[in-house]
Amino acid sequence: MSRVQLALRVPDLDASVAFYSKLFGTEPAKLRDGYANFAITEPPLKLVLIEGAAEEATRLDHLGVEVESTEAVHAATTRLSAAGLTTDVESDTTCCYALQDKVWVHGPGEEPWEVYVVKADAGTLARQQGSTCCTDPAVTDAKESATAGGCC
Repeated sequence: MSRVQLALRVPDLDASVAFYSKLFGTEPAKLRDGYANFAITEPPLKLVLIEGAAEEATRLDHLGVEVESTEAVHAATTRLSAAGLTTDVESDTTCCYALQDKVWVHGPGEEPWEVYVVKADAGTLARQQGSTCCTDPAVTDAKESATAGGCC
């Protein structure tokens, strides 16, 4: 089953977790330092919350499509490239406490989209390693943030 992912950068993670738990009637599937995600069945949605600066309003971090396999990520990469989109592939990247394969593209407004598969949980100490995920593109230069905007 594929599902759409919405990743938000939030100023107060605890308050956001409480709100979205009430809104969707479910608790987070994963809750770590500065990070939470909800695997919502109805509507099928992966909601990711990434803790941002306390003084900033909640904002879109990135969008995604979670797929079931690395093969589905490869198929998406082929399809997106054939459609003329610039792709950036990340394989075996540790991002947001998970080992993932993914491909990034950007929409016309520079909104980052990822197609990704979660291959394994990476434990509580693995927020980011070898990936541009979970970084705040507002504090990186435009070249470095070509794939930034998030993950998960």
